[in-house]
Amino acid sequence: MNTEWSLDVYYKGYDDPAFAADFELLKKYAGELETALETARKQTDEQGLVTIIEAKEAYANVLFKLAEYLELRGSVDTTDGKTMDYRGKLRKIDASTAKIQSAIDKYIAGVKDLEACIAAQPLLTEYAFLLRNTKENAKHLFSDEMEAMISKMNLSGGKAWSSLFDYLTSTVKVDYDGKQITLPAVRNLANDPDGAVRKRAYEAELASYAKIEGPIAYALNNIKSQVRMLAQERGYESALAMTLDQSHMKKETLDAMMGAMQEYLPVFHKYMRAKAQYLGYHNGLPWFEMLAPLGKSEKKYTLEETKQCLIDSFSVFSKDMADMMERAFDEEWIDFYPHEGKVGGAYCLEVSHAGQSRILTNFNGSFDAVDTLAHELGHAYHGTQTCTHRILNREYPMQVAETASTFNETHITCLAIAKATGEEKLALLDSFLMNTTQTICDIYSRFLFEDSVFNACEDRFLMPEDLKAIMLDAQKQAYGDGLDGNYMHPYMWACKGHYYSEQLSYYNFPYAFGAMLSMGLYSQYLKEGEAFLPKYNKFLHATSVMSVEDTAAVAGIDLTNRDFWRESLKSFADMIDEFITLQQNK
Repeated sequence: MNTEWSLDVYYKGYDDPAFAADFELLKKYAGELETALETARKQTDEQGLVTIIEAKEAYANVLFKLAEYLELRGSVDTTDGKTMDYRGKLRKIDASTAKIQSAIDKYIAGVKDLEACIAAQPLLTEYAFLLRNTKENAKHLFSDEMEAMISKMNLSGGKAWSSLFDYLTSTVKVDYDGKQITLPAVRNLANDPDGAVRKRAYEAELASYAKIEGPIAYALNNIKSQVRMLAQERGYESALAMTLDQSHMKKETLDAMMGAMQEYLPVFHKYMRAKAQYLGYHNGLPWFEMLAPLGKSEKKYTLEETKQCLIDSFSVFSKDMADMMERAFDEEWIDFYPHEGKVGGAYCLEVSHAGQSRILTNFNGSFDAVDTLAHELGHAYHGTQTCTHRILNREYPMQVAETASTFNETHITCLAIAKATGEEKLALLDSFLMNTTQTICDIYSRFLFEDSVFNACEDRFLMPEDLKAIMLDAQKQAYGDGLDGNYMHPYMWACKGHYYSEQLSYYNFPYAFGAMLSMGLYSQYLKEGEAFLPKYNKFLHATSVMSVEDTAAVAGIDLTNRDFWRESLKSFADMIDEFITLQQNK
């Protein structure tokens, strides 16, 4: 089995003639956007919209293919100068279309009877959600010239600061046990069976951030200041308001979810104290023990065993899911192991032109690593349900982006827990609750941190010491007495790439959203069995063409009702009670 992904579905390499040809084709289609708008202005509104949509589709098909390829190449080798050069060229081409894209959006907004046009043309009917949102969001646009200038300046602004963060965190050398290793490698030791290893890794990780904290702080300050300024200038009350608007989600939904999370934080603190007691601590759980494995689940999975475990686990849910997972392994969709220059963590990227996905992970053979693959393959399955939409209709908001992935985590772990007994069951329950606690408590702390940074950066520059203090305060609020105050993680702002996107702000609460929504969906699956799958597929298919609330309604869920979120959290609370009973009997 090849341990690195194949990108031949895109190009054979940078010397592939098709790669250079697509760059030229992209420039051609970029220029034709303006021609399409000129033509549309001479046509009826109905035909003009068709002309514009067809031009945007042609441009997007080539843009996405090139952008995805370069993103994938860059994530496994952040030091590759060629990749950086090509990404820069691509961004310049795309930035050059900002002015005409703004003009096109304003043209769409200016169509007098948009609904009549949508009803009259099948192509426009498919794009009804996109067109309606374009009309609504046009009120937040600047002049065409200003939009073009902002897009170009972003290349050396927010986008550049984001790239700097990726470069620094992927290349920093961590001094550990007399040798130098990568940051992802040392973070992988957080769940090592040896407590001494976990503590040394934690200390080495924290020490490594001191080498790069200054430039990373500059990156964070400038990205957040840019986002905050643009949000205000576009007429939004805040960066959060802009995020919710762009994600097609109501503040009422966020408030209901966050309110339920706050109510249940003490339940997760109870789990952490129980785990601390099991490990011999009396002042809460030290950070370096957060991911400590309990029980006797020391099994290390080979890639073949991982593949079979995933196929067996998901065959009982969906044959299509299991078949897709087999393809992912057999057709080299996955890049498995960490190495210098490769970014940390894991992600899934949809291969938009081929109905496939590519998955990056930093696999270490643990059940948690298998669980991570199940998570990313959930994203890939989500992609199989949205790839049947037209090219401009495939992007879904970040809130629902984590639903299918977290559903997969829930499924594979619950199956494993149901089969296990004794020490193995304790280990699996702890692993699941450990991840859920990260999703609830840690995500809550990240939300508090990012919100505080957005508010503070208006008046002052936040030095590393300021950022560490804000992070520690957020962790105290989120973890309460479940966490040992003497061993926290003041640098969590320096290792999470989600903070460093100038395009996506508050990419934290979607994980909690996905965990709780997926638990609600999983509860439906347990009740309905096979009858649930068509509804689930319909739900996933709808995520890119409906608001968050309307998408959930497809599955019979009211996201603005706090009781829904409470019910999902109660399922986790029941598992915590089961864990504590098992732990006390050891």
